[in-house]
Amino acid sequence: MVKYPKCALCPIESQSRACLDPDGSGPRDCPTLNKQKAVSLARLEYEDAKTREFARQAAIQEAECYWDRERGTYPIKPRLKETIEFSQRMGFTRLGIAFCAGLKQEARKLAEVLEGYGFEVASVICKVGCISKEHLGISDEEKVRRGTRENICNPISQAGVLNEVQTEFNIVLGLCVGHDSHFFENSDAPVTVLAAKDRVTGHNPIAALYTVDSYSKWIKGK
Repeated sequence: MVKYPKCALCPIESQSRACLDPDGSGPRDCPTLNKQKAVSLARLEYEDAKTREFARQAAIQEAECYWDRERGTYPIKPRLKETIEFSQRMGFTRLGIAFCAGLKQEARKLAEVLEGYGFEVASVICKVGCISKEHLGISDEEKVRRGTRENICNPISQAGVLNEVQTEFNIVLGLCVGHDSHFFENSDAPVTVLAAKDRVTGHNPIAALYTVDSYSKWIKGK
């Protein structure tokens, strides 16, 4: 029988967990203790120079997001600043933005900020290509605005265009669930997410989790 990892439900106190302490413990489904093949393969991956440097700079960037680390961990940098600094650490000069049409103004501001730091910035809107939803077999009843022409969100082309201009690091800004997955799958360059689409919470999806036991408990279903 397959033992699925269930780290989210781990009953072990934080500092006593096997993932944080070499002498720590874990439940029967703990992947640190029971998925050594995956852990060993990862160790080998980190021996690759490019992978190792990317991971090293990410770890350094994580620490640099806190102030006065000798006395505590006080976060001081928003994700936008973190993205900029990580790109600088990696020596990236050409960045890509794959954005939702609904966040065009935010995309403009993002591009302006990045260009202000000296980056070359390529940006591609989700509706690139002007491909009708009928191409996917979408019926009029399945459209957002029935009785009108609607074009598909086209993350495969977004990735393709950014691949052609050889961006070194791509930033996702508000792509829908599923569309973002296609972009991740097709992007040649590594990808980070600046904003995850959530039409209800102002693109703060985790807000629903904070209220899932109160105002948003209807999300749990039955």
